Amino acid sequence: MDKELISTVNKLQDALATAGPASNPIDLPQITVVGSQSSGKSSVLENIVGRDFLPRGTGIVTRRPLVLQLINRRPTDELGAQKDVSGERTNETNEDEWGEFLHLPGKKFHDFNEIRNEIVRETDAKTGKNLGISSVPINLRIYSPHVLTLTLVDLPGLTKVPVGDQPKDIERQIREMVLKFVSSPNAIILSVTAANTDLANSDGLKLAREVDPEGARTVGVLTKIDLMDQGTDVIDILAGRVIPLRYGYVPVINRGQKDITSNKSIKAALEYEKDFFENHPSYKAKAQYCGTPYLAKKLNNILMLHIKATLPDIKARIDKTLHKYRTELDQLGPSTLGSSSSIVLNMITEFCNEYRAVLDGKGQEVTSLELSGGARISFVFHEIYSNGVKALDPFDQIKDVDIRTILYNSAGSSPSLFVGTGAFEVLVKKQIRRFEDPSLRCVTLVYDELVRIITQILTKPSYHRYPALKEKINAVVIAFLRQSLVPTNKMVTDTINAEESYINTGHPDLLKGSQAMAIVSEKMGGTTGVPKAIDPANPAAEESTGFFSQFFASKNKKRLAAMEPPPAVLKASGTMTERETLETEVIKLLIQSYFNIVRRTVADIIPKAVMLKLIMHSKQEIQKELLENLYKSDNLDDMVKENDFTVQRRKECQKMVEALSKAAEIVQSV
Repeated sequence: MDKELISTVNKLQDALATAGPASNPIDLPQITVVGSQSSGKSSVLENIVGRDFLPRGTGIVTRRPLVLQLINRRPTDELGAQKDVSGERTNETNEDEWGEFLHLPGKKFHDFNEIRNEIVRETDAKTGKNLGISSVPINLRIYSPHVLTLTLVDLPGLTKVPVGDQPKDIERQIREMVLKFVSSPNAIILSVTAANTDLANSDGLKLAREVDPEGARTVGVLTKIDLMDQGTDVIDILAGRVIPLRYGYVPVINRGQKDITSNKSIKAALEYEKDFFENHPSYKAKAQYCGTPYLAKKLNNILMLHIKATLPDIKARIDKTLHKYRTELDQLGPSTLGSSSSIVLNMITEFCNEYRAVLDGKGQEVTSLELSGGARISFVFHEIYSNGVKALDPFDQIKDVDIRTILYNSAGSSPSLFVGTGAFEVLVKKQIRRFEDPSLRCVTLVYDELVRIITQILTKPSYHRYPALKEKINAVVIAFLRQSLVPTNKMVTDTINAEESYINTGHPDLLKGSQAMAIVSEKMGGTTGVPKAIDPANPAAEESTGFFSQFFASKNKKRLAAMEPPPAVLKASGTMTERETLETEVIKLLIQSYFNIVRRTVADIIPKAVMLKLIMHSKQEIQKELLENLYKSDNLDDMVKENDFTVQRRKECQKMVEALSKAAEIVQSV
């Protein structure tokens, strides 16, 4: 069962690795090996495997993560007896153990020197030969009767100072890479520290405590026990009295550089390690808990229990992630959708249907957060435009003196006895013209909203797939709307011109002249609506006021008698007579009354004109316009070329779906 669980995780690692080196959708249980360059990490791993297979040298040797999957196999000899798996080699041949790289499927490496060479070659392929690093892992699987089934991830050794032509920030790069691997809650941290250094200064242990401050998922390995000063030991550390870890510490002895140079075998090194702990006064009582074989068994047990605890969560995350990528793949669509013409036709149809639906309030998800689509156009009509025309004041640009001047001008050479229709029409037409600007502004605002709708539709993922076609649709529709502005604006200006061209003084809602006269007379304190008579005993009283009073007030009688001609520019001045005041106020009442009638009319008819000429016209004709401009085009093939992102993302999603589907099958079998 133990082997089956670890084997399951190995299969998952292989399956998910096929999704691509940059993808890591599921954090799998694994043992990550961290430590400084001089801590002896490589020797620990080689002792566990029982083979020399890792690159060696000065500086950074491990420059890419090495995912090392150890598979225990128990071959039988010709008599059917199982071979020894205690760690001591019997008379096996190289056929009993081999290595396989995930990037070289089907190729078996029986020569472990070739495994080392392939690690170096594959590392240089990704990082170059300038001792740079890469987070893209190398996956190596070793089958052997002398290993316990185990998965380890060897990470670059922590360093302080760049060497040679290494990047200046090599320390930061390695630290960030190691943190990426050990930060996952599913990672068991194997922190390797040389026993002849101060444990408190251990780089590997410091980094492990950053992500695992309680030491709940960290295993300590103490190397170079045999190199400690005489009379010193690590008993206090093993007892948890220095820096306690949940899984404790395991002391081991590695081959030194002298041993490696002299080709001391790992078998001989393991025998030396065993003898050292069994005969050392400080360790012989606990010798069974020391050394590489015990470390391998301990890691095997820890990993197996960890996998048992996390497997249900792994299953759930695989299913959730698989659903996410399948959904995205569906949105990206298949790589081929048919002929170029059918793709263009489908896109045009889809766009037009969405455009109409959005205007009708059916094309997008109904939300309470904001107004959208046709609702925004309704807001333009009933709030912005309606309030805009309501805000127009017919008298904010025309003063009483202007009305008084027009009354005199419209009367001509014979002063009118009553308020003239001519003056009323002249004045009211000037005010009707003021409705044109807000009405044309309404057209512009609706056009802007239609462009906004088009932009929102074309931002959907389905349109990103064909950028050239998307841009062409956008250009054709915008040009069509701009063309539609011409007849729309004409209808709006024609409507205002029509109101201005004929002043319907017989309109049933228009205030009657007699009603206006009565209202003004009441305000002025009179009852008949007729100005008071001039006092015949004092005719100068009327002459001293009125339209021309200011002109004559500046002249003496002698100059008056000379009857000088009027000036080139003659303006109204002086205080208005009671009759002039009455006439002015009556005119203002009538203008206000008719202005309100026109206001109600344009507030109703202008949105209808915009709806007819711009909105309804676009809904009815946009598909025809797109078909004429796109479907009959000679460069259909160019228009339906997918963008690079879509092509690349589809491949990535397909890889992820395939990998996760395989992973789902694997975990379901457990």
